[in-house]
Amino acid sequence: QVQLVESGGGSVQTGGSLNLSCAASGYTYSINCAGWFRQAPGKEREGVARIHTGGSYYADSVKGRFTISQDSAKTTLYLQMNSLQPEDTAMYYCAAHRGINYCDLGRINDFNYWGQGTQVTVSS
Repeated sequence: QVQLVESGGGSVQTGGSLNLSCAASGYTYSINCAGWFRQAPGKEREGVARIHTGGSYYADSVKGRFTISQDSAKTTLYLQMNSLQPEDTAMYYCAAHRGINYCDLGRINDFNYWGQGTQVTVSS
């Protein structure tokens, strides 16, 4: 099993920055795909960014503003968020799975390990 715990959320003004962290424990060596998702009130959970052996990928809405990274031991996942906008306000979740050959934010059901979430609020 893998346990994920997010931190780093908070409240910022438009244009501000936050750096989210996701600490992983357990069988972290088995993780091959990790990503960040977010869910705003009344909206579906959406993929923001993911990282895999094949590289990283970003949703169009955050491309150029957010950066996903991971330490070599796969024990901590990061999401650096710059130029934050009010529409970025949401609960942010890290998630992961063991799949080797696939890592698709659109296939949310593939992600079987989830953190509890950290709130990000951006005010105008």
